[in-house]
Amino acid sequence: MRIILNGKKAGLESVRSAIRHAREEGPLEVRVTWESGDIERLVGEALAEGCSRLVVGGGDGSVKEITDALMKYPAERRPELAILPLGTANDFATACGITADPVGALKLARQGEVHWIDVVSANNEYFINVASGGFGAQVTANTPVGLKNFLGGGAYTLAGVVQALGFEPYDGKVRMPDEVVLGKMVIGAVCNGRQAGGGQQLAPDARINDGFLEVVGLLDFPPSHTRQVLEELRDREVSGTYVKRFKVPWVEWESEVEMPINLDGEPIKSTKIRFEVQPKALRLVLPTPCPMID
Repeated sequence: MRIILNGKKAGLESVRSAIRHAREEGPLEVRVTWESGDIERLVGEALAEGCSRLVVGGGDGSVKEITDALMKYPAERRPELAILPLGTANDFATACGITADPVGALKLARQGEVHWIDVVSANNEYFINVASGGFGAQVTANTPVGLKNFLGGGAYTLAGVVQALGFEPYDGKVRMPDEVVLGKMVIGAVCNGRQAGGGQQLAPDARINDGFLEVVGLLDFPPSHTRQVLEELRDREVSGTYVKRFKVPWVEWESEVEMPINLDGEPIKSTKIRFEVQPKALRLVLPTPCPMID
């Protein structure tokens, strides 16, 4: 078993202690990243050296980066993957029930059951948890809490926040297998996992092995219709007038103006992007039972 460890976390005593403890249970190698591109290089070295199980130590961004690297190889060559959650939010690991305790996480990494899970392609990139677009991708540490909590149920402040920040919705087209939605998008999320933004539940019923994406979006609405928006947000089973929900294998966004998009923490911009499930793409070590497995 080999850990690819985010270099920013390598000096943490909790991590070093957990690695010492894990080595009492069996062989464990550690490789530490220093700069951009290291994960891809270290994955290549691991495959060349016949490593059968990798552990990625870091946050959601590190998980995305190793997913990108693994998806460059044929499925039969991809080693099993486990997660040592060391980020600020660890949204994907948390939703999967992977403990944030380094000792427990490494014990699971060695002994846990492996499941085939889906990965999502986004044009030429991949992610494993959630992509957000529009207003959601612009959220920063200084953004009002009401906006951060929007998709988690805090939309009561949304109209005021949008107006205060002078946000202009993105006019575009959403294509899915059986439907096309035209309109001005305020915020949208394409979910393989359940949560993002530090615990905000975007798709509480999502599964990572069902071959589908949970898509949720908020279209532009007049302030006088805020009550209706709140009602549509509360009813997670219905796709309403302003809050749209779909369960699809793929979805495309197209607009004339570049929309900011966040792929598991990595910001990009695009006028056209296709999100598509890649079923059973990775073998991931997960706890038993795991709430994210169908």
